[in-house]
Amino acid sequence: MGNKKKQMSFTEWFRDKWSHNAMFSTIFALVVMTIVQSVALGMNAGSFLGTFPKLGIAWMNILRNNTYAGVIALGMCFIIISGGIDLSVGSMLCALGACLMYLLDEQNGLLAAMGITGVPAYIIAIVIVLILGCILGALNGVLIAYGRIPPFIATLGTMKIFRSVTQQLTKQFNPTVPKGFKAIASAKIGGQIFLPIVYWLVIVIIMHIIFKKTLFGRQTIAIGSNERAAKLSGISVKKVKCRIYSLCGLMVAVGAIIYIARIGSMDFANAGSGYEMDAIAAVIVGGTSMSGGRGSLIGAFLGMMIMGVMNNFLNTIGVPTFLCDAVKGLIIILAVMLQKKESD
Repeated sequence: MGNKKKQMSFTEWFRDKWSHNAMFSTIFALVVMTIVQSVALGMNAGSFLGTFPKLGIAWMNILRNNTYAGVIALGMCFIIISGGIDLSVGSMLCALGACLMYLLDEQNGLLAAMGITGVPAYIIAIVIVLILGCILGALNGVLIAYGRIPPFIATLGTMKIFRSVTQQLTKQFNPTVPKGFKAIASAKIGGQIFLPIVYWLVIVIIMHIIFKKTLFGRQTIAIGSNERAAKLSGISVKKVKCRIYSLCGLMVAVGAIIYIARIGSMDFANAGSGYEMDAIAAVIVGGTSMSGGRGSLIGAFLGMMIMGVMNNFLNTIGVPTFLCDAVKGLIIILAVMLQKKESD
């Protein structure tokens, strides 16, 4: 009888934590996915000991491959907490990547034509792209806050604009990224490429501090919780929304810089495609409410890890790429359903 009572109390505790603690459910899901991934790798390795080297390599690949979308997810987290959404981030990354490559091109680039090369050129190009990212993000914010266009419609429109204009302007564009610039993210440390992962982790910490310790973070939560009440309390809702979308644009610019420095090229027709879905999925799986007012930057990071582990697991067991995207969609639906059940 005592054992039964103890088991019931644990079940109730677990159910309460799962329902009311988003961080607990996110960490639990990540642990489960990691165990499942380890089992799949162990089966492929043929022995238990052979799992560890493969698991280490798999985690390195997961972190490295999800850096770009992971950085974007941090900006997306702010937007969703404020009650908005941004579908243009993938196309924006493509546009910003094209601008960066145009500035850095060794033969026909703008900075090379001005006689600026080497480290000074890298610094100038990075600063310009970061500013441009803020401007493109702010454009979304202006359309939503001052134009009163629903976020879904506004960012759907800019998504099409950014991608199509970039493709039109890069028809005959074959740039060459300097090797020195690629060392920013491609330099090996101990035989491994760690720098993109380091950048991501540092940005997670900075964004978490901004969200938790600044007035801007509290205003973001207030707007997402009740926009009318936030306005009555003296918050300049329109200005804060513009800043939120501008911040997301800044994160996209950072993602574009790491992308170009890591890969050294870009397919302007497909680069960044699907990143908006990955970012939104990571944020939601990380416990951020789609209705706004509640969320976590650490949760968004862990959510991206869950998506990365899931992709790695599906690839390990040989699931086709198209079906992997279907699983992502299913996870988004389930995450939103769980949030709705919790609110009910």
